[in-house]
Amino acid sequence: MTQARSTQVSLQDTAYYHCISRCVRRAFLCGEDHYSGQNFEHRRVWLVERMRLLSQVFAIDVCAYAIMSNHYHLVLHVNTASAEFWSDEEIAQRWTALYKAPLLVSRWLGGELKSTAEINKTLELIDEWRERLQDISWFMRNLNEYVAREANKEEGCKGRFWEGRFKSQALLDEKALLSCMAYVDLNPVRADMASSLEESEFSSIYERIHSVACKGDDGKGEIASLPAKGLVGFLGNERKMQPSVLTKLGGIEFSLLDYLALVEALGQVVRPNKRGYIPPSHNTILERLNMSAEEWLKLSESFGGKFRCAVGSTRELESYALHTNRTWVSGKCAMQACYL
Repeated sequence: MTQARSTQVSLQDTAYYHCISRCVRRAFLCGEDHYSGQNFEHRRVWLVERMRLLSQVFAIDVCAYAIMSNHYHLVLHVNTASAEFWSDEEIAQRWTALYKAPLLVSRWLGGELKSTAEINKTLELIDEWRERLQDISWFMRNLNEYVAREANKEEGCKGRFWEGRFKSQALLDEKALLSCMAYVDLNPVRADMASSLEESEFSSIYERIHSVACKGDDGKGEIASLPAKGLVGFLGNERKMQPSVLTKLGGIEFSLLDYLALVEALGQVVRPNKRGYIPPSHNTILERLNMSAEEWLKLSESFGGKFRCAVGSTRELESYALHTNRTWVSGKCAMQACYL
């Protein structure tokens, strides 16, 4: 049964979420479609550029992404702290970069409104936009609708392009966040689309390794005046142990080099139900996280099936369930096996 998004998102517990969208009707999001003989590789650029544009407009940062042949993964961070400092004028500027400004707002921006009632109505509308600019659902809606329209136009058809609503998982602690990012970044390798992290194009790991930036906006319109934004950065080796810190971070408290070594180590493990892997080499980075390779492997693999709406320790799951009005969280037993 479909659950309301409000029962899946709890910013009190975490600002990090893993989102997945998949195509319908055997549609190919990207790559070579063997049924029609068409190549849709160029659509990967659509997604990356739109994702980057939206991250400039919204108070939402991208931690990790991977664009596959018929679905994509995103790990998002809701940066509520930044949105609190945006002025009403900046909120209006950001929202109207995506949508046509109502006449009332245009007149307000031009200083033409004199009526108190009209000004109050405009400010109510801007408050609503402020909330939407911190909303994962609105971010994903803008991303998916844009790609669906372009794909349907290209194929000369109508109807749904995406398989219902996007799926989301709350990432409640550092282990969940890093494991999920690793799972997302390894998707091209596991699908045998790449044999190494350096070759995993259209993924965040590839972008981090090669310092690749998308083309972004063409310099026209309101979006050109907004600050450019890349992937969420790594803050280094210093790590705090308070659970609440993860929600407030402007970056990931981990070393980028260590993260790259970690993802490579996970990719070296041969999985019989997956086609690809990275040729093995000795690595001891997992010891610095006080976790064994077996624990990390359990946690990162489970994002594809065992884990459902949220991932974290038992204590953090109980808090998340309380704040989202749940009596239980699916996959709790599987998580207890990983959080030793």
